[in-house]
Amino acid sequence: MNNKQKVVLRSLLYLILLLVSFSDVLAQGWDEPIRGSWVLDEKQSDSTFVLVSNNELVDIVVSSKEKSCVLQAAKFLASDIQKITGQKPNIIDKPVKGKKSIRLVTLGNVAVGKTIQNSKLKGKWEAHHIKNEGSTLWLVGSNSRGTAFAAYTLSERLGIDPLYIWTGYTPQKVKKLAIKKVDHFVDEPIFKYRGLFHDDEDILPNELDDRGYTVFAGGTVDVMWYKRFFETALRLRMNQVAPFVRVKRPYEVRKMASDWGLFYSSHHYDILLSNPFGYNRFDLAKKRGVEGEYDWSNNKEGINKYWKCGLEDNNELDCIWPVGLRGTADNHYTFPEGTSQDEKNKVFAQAIVDQVDMAKKVLPKGVEPIFHFTLYNEMLKAFQAGTLKLPDEVILVWNDNGDGEMRALPKNTRNRKHGVYYHLGFYGRTTKQTHHTITPHRIEEQFRNIVEANATEYMLLNVSDLREHVMNTRFVAEICWDAELAFAKENAADRFVKWWSKEYFGEKASEDVIESYHNYFDIIHSNDQLWQGAMALDRALYLLHFRMAGDHHTKMSAYNREDYRQIQARVACYDEILQLAKKAKTQMSPQQAVFFYENVILGMLIDARPTQAADICYKALLTWPQTDVFPKMKEALDILEDFEVEVKQAERHPFESWYKDTWIRRKDSFTNVHYSYYQLQKFFENYNPRYK
Repeated sequence: MNNKQKVVLRSLLYLILLLVSFSDVLAQGWDEPIRGSWVLDEKQSDSTFVLVSNNELVDIVVSSKEKSCVLQAAKFLASDIQKITGQKPNIIDKPVKGKKSIRLVTLGNVAVGKTIQNSKLKGKWEAHHIKNEGSTLWLVGSNSRGTAFAAYTLSERLGIDPLYIWTGYTPQKVKKLAIKKVDHFVDEPIFKYRGLFHDDEDILPNELDDRGYTVFAGGTVDVMWYKRFFETALRLRMNQVAPFVRVKRPYEVRKMASDWGLFYSSHHYDILLSNPFGYNRFDLAKKRGVEGEYDWSNNKEGINKYWKCGLEDNNELDCIWPVGLRGTADNHYTFPEGTSQDEKNKVFAQAIVDQVDMAKKVLPKGVEPIFHFTLYNEMLKAFQAGTLKLPDEVILVWNDNGDGEMRALPKNTRNRKHGVYYHLGFYGRTTKQTHHTITPHRIEEQFRNIVEANATEYMLLNVSDLREHVMNTRFVAEICWDAELAFAKENAADRFVKWWSKEYFGEKASEDVIESYHNYFDIIHSNDQLWQGAMALDRALYLLHFRMAGDHHTKMSAYNREDYRQIQARVACYDEILQLAKKAKTQMSPQQAVFFYENVILGMLIDARPTQAADICYKALLTWPQTDVFPKMKEALDILEDFEVEVKQAERHPFESWYKDTWIRRKDSFTNVHYSYYQLQKFFENYNPRYK
């Protein structure tokens, strides 16, 4: 069944669901609140199902026949109920007669309630049905991941924020936890494989050198961070993670992903999950008995052996296997000089055929391996030209330009499967992109095109280090589950932002919050907008050095005067929109205000503060005599020092030193424009004896 046929069938299903009044059917259409929406207050008693009270505590029942991902979901659910009530349900394998229970059941493992939608679940991918019937709250999945997702769905309806690790949200405490009559059916997702790629080379606590730079060759990431990423992916009902880039790869992390119900995959240069980056850096080639360079054309036997080890190391896990041919650090594969494009394509095609054949021979019998190949840069051109032929079972993955705009999409699916690799975080002037810059409207536009092109078999979302991208991550996650419902009406981005603003910041503040998000994405609408102030400050300081060195005739050129006018306009704009954002913040609860500061206000300040400092430095450039320059420069320095305090406000637990590589903390010109704070300090040392 193709995607358009699915759309028709799902539309019919929605009409049926509306007629029979299924609960929360429009929740993902962003029309109603979700978190805590099934909970009844203590005064409401009709049609309730009591989970916890002073004399009652529900059991969570998971049969021994269930897979580990279902048991893990049950563990999270038990902890979630404890967070809300202070009491933690027991997880048992059989229900106790006469006692209420939450039963996590995968269709076919054990008998389910008479009214569970067996016929609608059967044969589906990750579909699930939640319904209370008598003394049982049934969480039934069409497969094991569907069952697990039912548990995560329930947790949010009970009051747990799926993004709580990043937002800091804690649920409201109650002594009695009761839910209304529930009959909630969720059909299978539009995108089959959906996952997060968190760029662990960015900000995760790797080993650092004495300057604070990440040491990739020996860096390790605390397992706790992977637990946080994996839990977030699951709570967003995603089923894939790419947890490593340029760090060591503990088996316990890979196994954890698979055990929890997440397909373990990786970056497009990580052929057969063999970790090419560690070929020399981690001595993996030596440990695997491979000699010679990482060069498939000239060391085919050695490199095939290396790739085979990737298969063998992970053959007991649920994996999606990258295929292709690239260098050990995501660089182009190097061919001998004079190699024609046709010859290159033949080498690529043969390497991928060999990788597919190798996987089928090495992996256990009965396992149908899943492969993906990313049409990145040179490969995109070759495929579009029709000169690159690939095995039919390989999912072709199309990618964006790093700034949220798809480079291309299939014009004809040609009876094969297609997917996308999409970035929320990529570009940055430091080693990380400090805040979100992909607008929700761009996401809507691009994903409408993706769905229309039927590139829905696979979706990998690069979220950088995730914290600053949680809003758009949720937007993408919901689109990928049910794009038809998300796009059933126009203006999906506006509807989502409106829902998000109410859900996360309350009805009272929502109007100002909505406008603040619009203001944010108007002024920070692409990656380069985060650094306009920093670059202008750098230019102003450059001119001031000439002036203070004795060139009394230095004047701003027409270009610099226009730059100054733009900076003045940007300062005025920030003054206005920050005032509105601060007003919105006063209408929130303390935890809402903290998250609003981190998700909206801080992103504005990252550019606003150096923009204000640049404005003052340009004023100083027009000031004379020389002694009158320093009060203005001190004012600019004070703004940047205040910004350091503002940055530290967002470095709460567990995000200590989170912004360690922001420009204000740079002490060299490694990134060209992000050491203006240090430059300004040096300015006083060089030109003003009072500051020596």
